[in-house]
Amino acid sequence: MKNKQMTRYAAALLVASCVPFSAVQAENRIDIIRADAPELAAYGEQTVGVRQIDFIHKNQIDVLNTPRDRKESDAFPYYDRPLTVEAWYPAQANSKGSQVLKVFARDGKTEIELHGQAILDAEPAKVKTAFPLVILSHGYPGNRFLMAPIAENIASKGYVVVAIDHTESTYRTVSDISSSIVNRTKDQLFILDQISQLAKDKSSFLYNLVDTNNTGIIGYSMGGYGTVVTVGGGLTSYGVKKNEGFFSTPSGTLDQYLSGSDEYLALADERIKTAVTFAPAGMNNGFMDAETAKGIRVPMLYIAGSVDDVVGYEDGVRALWKASTSVDRALLTFDYANHNAGAPMAPPAEMYKVDPELGFNLSMHYLDPVWDNVRMNNVSTHFITAWLGQYLKHDDAMSGYLDLVPHSNEGTWGDGEDSANHTYWKGFPNRTASGLRFETLKAQ
Repeated sequence: MKNKQMTRYAAALLVASCVPFSAVQAENRIDIIRADAPELAAYGEQTVGVRQIDFIHKNQIDVLNTPRDRKESDAFPYYDRPLTVEAWYPAQANSKGSQVLKVFARDGKTEIELHGQAILDAEPAKVKTAFPLVILSHGYPGNRFLMAPIAENIASKGYVVVAIDHTESTYRTVSDISSSIVNRTKDQLFILDQISQLAKDKSSFLYNLVDTNNTGIIGYSMGGYGTVVTVGGGLTSYGVKKNEGFFSTPSGTLDQYLSGSDEYLALADERIKTAVTFAPAGMNNGFMDAETAKGIRVPMLYIAGSVDDVVGYEDGVRALWKASTSVDRALLTFDYANHNAGAPMAPPAEMYKVDPELGFNLSMHYLDPVWDNVRMNNVSTHFITAWLGQYLKHDDAMSGYLDLVPHSNEGTWGDGEDSANHTYWKGFPNRTASGLRFETLKAQ
């Protein structure tokens, strides 16, 4: 197992080192593995296919057309909610075809190309055992490609990865944040149901390919908020009732997520076995608290920047990690990183410009002022690989990558990886585990 991993790692480094950095940037590559990447950041053995799927979630509350001061006796307006997803999946090894994704970037107007290893519309792999499902949920605003480097990489390791375009929250459809606050959890659960149906449909490319009874969710920012709510971290009475200000919704639209309520508890889905959340929103603004976090039902990997000024670190992500006392959980911290820690892809070359309507340089939507995006993606993917391997594939070999000295800078290389005095982070090449923290807590 280790020799195979190291062989893939070395091969990936060779490919990356042979491509001039300027050329890589110009192509907007999403498959770069840096020379200092940890071991599990390397691509896996599966050939990857990628396809778009379109769904309609019928008869959903039309949040944007619901009055803020709606009376309890007033009927909700409803609409059919379109949801597009991108599916990355294990494909047949001899697959050939385009490896270019045409997507819209932050301004919602510029269409760009992302170059990776996934093959468009490739024939799915023929397997006896279905692969676990991983659902990706982007930030606000964002789209289903914002975490494409992670999605494609994880799929290469034997997962079906489905990334959602959350309507009214994408670059092209962005509107008031209230839609995201209400719809993120419902979107995730709906897509889980739809993929489950396709897995049983002989006419679908996902037939017998995906095991939705073994599902993980990865969410970033508002996607992280929705993920926490999906796995049991319901909302406070304050959050449910707040109908004024930026982070608020029309009266009655959040009642379904009130922590401890019968309606909310009925949403619990046992198919979801674990979750990863990058910078989840909700804790530092009173929508969640130490009591509601006790409802979280699955092992959680939290990822954050130590100076996140959007959702908070000490009073936000770290507080939520501490409060998730019912489950085993870990917190990966990028020291001095802000809200974009670990999740967003590197800025497309076309986004290095100021948008006069939005009023900022579009690259800043993706960038962190301290950390390189590719470096963060590599580190995040390493830990996500270990986490999903442990909790979705029950691979005991992954535990060593998660049992670490909490502060990376305090690990010592010693006399080599097999020496008694070696405490360096497993999988990190010498002199590369720096500026990171990985802390774990057990369920109480």
